[in-house]
Amino acid sequence: MSPGIRLQKFLAEAGVASRRAAEQIILAGRVQVNGRPVRVLGTRVDPDRDTVTLAGKPVRVRRKMYVALHKPAGLVCSRRDELGRPTIYDLLPKEWQNLHSVGRLDFNTEGLLFLTNDGQFALCLTHPRYGVGKKYVATVEGCADRAILERFLRGVWHAGEKLQAQAARLISAGRMRSVVELELAEGKNREVRRLFESQGLAVKRLQRIQIGKIKLGELKPGRWRTLTETEIKTLLAEI
Repeated sequence: MSPGIRLQKFLAEAGVASRRAAEQIILAGRVQVNGRPVRVLGTRVDPDRDTVTLAGKPVRVRRKMYVALHKPAGLVCSRRDELGRPTIYDLLPKEWQNLHSVGRLDFNTEGLLFLTNDGQFALCLTHPRYGVGKKYVATVEGCADRAILERFLRGVWHAGEKLQAQAARLISAGRMRSVVELELAEGKNREVRRLFESQGLAVKRLQRIQIGKIKLGELKPGRWRTLTETEIKTLLAEI
């Protein structure tokens, strides 16, 4: 196989269009590689050597970015909110508005959240078939005993859907309040909260503390950092 990447993928990673739309652009003859029009899907280009232009303007792949953010409670993960609530993008440099959150944390949930412009990286960390574990610490009203945690490990039904934890640990338990650590692999909508709701317990505080082997650590609420090359490889190695 020729070196490089498929031209439609190159255009998609450069932010020109989705991969399917990029195919139509190629078929229309609007793309040139090293000065020559290309209309053949599957043509491969080397981003370091080949010059790609669209309508006469150079096209360059954007540098891939991987950011870890400590999302505070009270923010949404969308770029804009129809209710006018603050978003996680208010915490980021303006030039990073093209980043997408890798999965979501709901409005009242805090903790570790990744953002990236690498679609494949995001897919690998969120699709259930890859099973990347995510750890949460939940503070709930009432007593969450070991019997409840065992039910979580076996799986419980809520709103017609089976929810299941991969691991569960009781940090503390009292009559008025309990603290539980859970590890999930599927990332269904509001899964931690729904697990406790199925047992008649309300979550008062929920924090995601780990994704794969990457921990929230000492990252302060509202602050971000870029992931290291080693951390990125570690995350992908788990898949």
